[in-house]
Parts: sequence; C-alpha cells; structure tokens
Amino acid sequence: MGIDTKARAFATFSDADELSALLAQRATATPLLVLGGGSNILFTKDYDGLVLKNEMKGINIVKEDANHVYIQSGAGESWHGFVQHCLQRNLAGVENLSLIPGNVGASPMQNIGAYGVEIKDVFEELEAYHIHDKKIHTFSVNDCQFGYRESVFKRQYRDQFIILNVTYRLNKTPRFNTSYGAIEQELQHMGIQELSIQAVSQAVINIRRSKLPDPNEIGNAGSFFKNPSIPAGQYAQLQQSFPGIVGYTNADGSVKLAAGWLIEQCGWKGVRRGDAGCHARQALVLVNYGHATGKEIYDLSEDILQSVKAKFGVELEREVNIV
Repeated sequence: MGIDTKARAFATFSDADELSALLAQRATATPLLVLGGGSNILFTKDYDGLVLKNEMKGINIVKEDANHVYIQSGAGESWHGFVQHCLQRNLAGVENLSLIPGNVGASPMQNIGAYGVEIKDVFEELEAYHIHDKKIHTFSVNDCQFGYRESVFKRQYRDQFIILNVTYRLNKTPRFNTSYGAIEQELQHMGIQELSIQAVSQAVINIRRSKLPDPNEIGNAGSFFKNPSIPAGQYAQLQQSFPGIVGYTNADGSVKLAAGWLIEQCGWKGVRRGDAGCHARQALVLVNYGHATGKEIYDLSEDILQSVKAKFGVELEREVNIV
C-alpha cells in the first residue's frame, strides 16, 4: 500500500535455523509479525514489535509421476516468479494465477485465486515452523482447510505458524480453464490460434494490467474486499430491487456477489479523499496516491462497508490484513 510506518525491530531469515535463532532472541512478550512480500497488509500505525521478513528461496522438483511434477518452492520466492518458472518448463495449473503480487508463502494462507483457479487445486503440502513448540510441521491439503481466501492459518492457527516452503502438484498435460472473466475474449484479441499455458498466462497478465494499477507505481493491495456470498433467497429479493446485480451460484447453492459492482453502485468508484482513493477502473481496489496514512485508507474502507450494508443489506469483508 506504500504506507510509511516503522517497526520496533526488523530482521530477515533465509532458512529455518536463522528463523529459530531470531525467535530465540525475542522476548516472549514482544509482538511478532511475519512478512512475505507485504502485498496484502495495511499498516494503520507503527508496529511496536518485531517484524521478520521471510526470504527463504529455492525452487526444486521433489518427485514426479506419469501425470504430475511436484515442485517445492521456498516461501520467500515471488509468486509470479514461481508461475514463470512453471511456464518455462511447460508445467500447467498455475497459469491463471499469473501476476498476482506477493510471495509463495502467502499463497496457501490466503488460498489465492483468480480466473477460476485457486491454490487448493494445485496444492500438495507445505512445511511450517511452529513458533511455540519450535518444530517443523507438515500440512496436507485437508489439514489446511482451504476456503474462499481462507485457510487454517487465518483462523485457529493464526500467528502460530511460519510457512517455510510449499509443494505444488503441476500437470504435465494442461487442462485449460478459459471460461472465467474475459480470458477467451482476450485470447481472440491476441490472435491465438493454438491454445497454450503461456498464451493463457499472457491473456491473464493483459487483463490484470488493464484493470489493476501497478503497486510499484501507485500503492495498492489488489482487491481490498472479498466477494460476499449470500443465501439464494436473499439474492432473489435483491434482484427484484436491483435487476442488474451480478451474482454467481456457488456449489452449496448460495450466491457469490461481485463486491466491485456493489461498491460502484454506492458511488465510490473513482472517489478520492486526499491521497486515499477508490480506483477509477476497479472499485474493489483502494489506492494510496502518494502520502495517505494507513488510517485514512482504513477509514475510507469502513465508509464503503457501511454504505454497501445500508444500500444492499450485505456485509463486505476486507481481504487485506489490517495491522
């Protein structure tokens, strides 16, 4: 988000031994925050504790079978760098997740997803360091309890584990997923005659760049809010009052609403308060135009939440972690 904040102490670690040594030096009462790429965090004030930045690197094939290649990546690797690594080796499954900011370690925490694909679709296992028992634990896909932008690490194991590496199951033969969003339209625009994972990746990159501001140019954390799910009956009622409402039926029969549409209908798209604003091309994205404070961004998000609730009776939830 490009917010100017300070921590009481800051250090980096590049392996489990370094991490263990840093934690051993920390006083038990000192608050701890572990950073990956820092792309999904909003600091609303200085952090009166220790910030540890995960810089564990390395991408290696750990096993292979007839249909899959299993690749383990250090949690400190760039997510998009990992996707490119797979694309260069013609390994399929993560092409729809191209250009998502952040690091590999955050991918299972958030169960990151885009254009019809989520991490749980390619996840094999991860290793994580338990802060209190000082042991390394292995988590399977079931152990992680993945949900929509959710995992066990955001709920009952919050602030208990530090993810060290993640192993993904990539496909030797691609199963293309181009029906979501504008991927097929973009592929046609690109003049693609023969479908490939590289072409799908480039289409996703083109779409993301057309919709979302570059965090290196203007502070933002991508989608600031989750798309809310509501009961089908409530959706039917909203359709009567708002015929243009955008919704997608979930497997359990509930309906996922487009949060960006709700926010736009409340008049927030393009609104700017000082240097805090709601992006002009994508209402889901809150931006820092230069010198906004974290509190100013947070207050803007709070006003957006309240107005959506007042107009539609729907409660939005922030996707970004607030510190």
